[in-house]
Amino acid sequence: MSIVKKSVVRLTPKNMQHRLLLAAALFVSTTAAWAQVPVPAAKQTKATLLTGATLHVGNGQVVEKAAVAFTDGKITYAGPASGFNAGGTSYETVNVSGKHIYPGMILPNSQIGLNEIESVRATLDQQEVGLFNPNVRSVVAYNTDSDITPTLRSNGVLMAQVTPVGGMISGSSSVVQLDAWNWEDALVKADGGVHLRWPAMVQAGDNSPVMAQRRQARQSSLNELESLLAEAKVYKDQKHDRENLKLASLVGLFDGSKKLFIHTNYGKEIVESVRFAHKAGVKDIVIVGGGDALVVADFLKENNIPVVYSGVHALPTRSGDDVYLPYKMPGLLQQAGILFCLDYDASLHGSRNLPFIAGTAVAFGLPKEQALSSVTLNAAKILGVDKQLGSVEVGKDASLVVSDGDILDMRTNKISHAFIQGRKLNLTDKQQYLYEKFDGKYKAEKKQVQ
Repeated sequence: MSIVKKSVVRLTPKNMQHRLLLAAALFVSTTAAWAQVPVPAAKQTKATLLTGATLHVGNGQVVEKAAVAFTDGKITYAGPASGFNAGGTSYETVNVSGKHIYPGMILPNSQIGLNEIESVRATLDQQEVGLFNPNVRSVVAYNTDSDITPTLRSNGVLMAQVTPVGGMISGSSSVVQLDAWNWEDALVKADGGVHLRWPAMVQAGDNSPVMAQRRQARQSSLNELESLLAEAKVYKDQKHDRENLKLASLVGLFDGSKKLFIHTNYGKEIVESVRFAHKAGVKDIVIVGGGDALVVADFLKENNIPVVYSGVHALPTRSGDDVYLPYKMPGLLQQAGILFCLDYDASLHGSRNLPFIAGTAVAFGLPKEQALSSVTLNAAKILGVDKQLGSVEVGKDASLVVSDGDILDMRTNKISHAFIQGRKLNLTDKQQYLYEKFDGKYKAEKKQVQ
């Protein structure tokens, strides 16, 4: 007869703690698996036809009972369904009658993929140390596995400008599409803009030592900036055995291949910064922020300077301003004939609400289709990608969304289909997962009580 010895494990505080930690880890890994960032969509293999919806082209045109066809990621037809001719091509038809087709929205001036959890330093990659960092390429730090990205896609935001912050020259921004395995796959336009944070003016009339020191520091920074731009302009026309990364990264400003995005709000600073850049030989300038853009509207229009307006949901900057002025600003810029687009700078995690910023502008005077342009075609023009993106037109990327209702209204924005370069997206995200998780929990509890 064999004797089997049973081993007895005594539950000491140490191994009890170990087991609890193991159980907690298994629970977290199991639940987190359901909330992972969706796998990027596969390349389009079948020609697709969306039919029956109202088409909002993005350039102000609206087509009722429309059809949109795309093949190999490019739009081949966009217009009335009655005018569509398959031409022998076999299309996978999707009936979206009663819904609305829009171009995918574009989020400018964003730290998406660079900033994940503000309280965790290891997840922050949006800023480099130092005052002048034109050679910093924000896109190489872009994280395609961000939990925030899918929440933007669920509201119809499919592209973004990845923008660095900090210093006086923060670095270069790139335009990416929001469904990719890595930053190389995500790229739409690399390093298209250099970002300059214009130093704030110091209050005049105050000659205290502190204010005098601030004026001196500001002037010193501007002198250094002037020297840097002058060196870069000379560097452009010379041959070099060894590349100077800082100067090389600024060369595009002088031949028009790169844009200078100047971040400033105050009217006098807008005028000062634009004149400074023109004097330095910069070809293409964009104002970001633009709180006082309406005050200097004639100057901006005369110099053909577009604006990335940031303050629709901000408070007025002056006590005497109309309390609704920030809401009205997009409509007033439209009336003034200034090319502008909208961003959402208050919170990275709130940037999925970009369409509703445009919706606010509609409620305060901006025509609805122009409001759509402010987050689609206008943004594409300002970022230099309007040949590919920004409107639903033949030859452009099939980056578009289908919504059950008005995409600019938070009550009816419900995205049923989304495509980037013809690839159909998985629209699940962490917010949806958490909603379904707790909705199921409380429904089950309510049923038990009944």
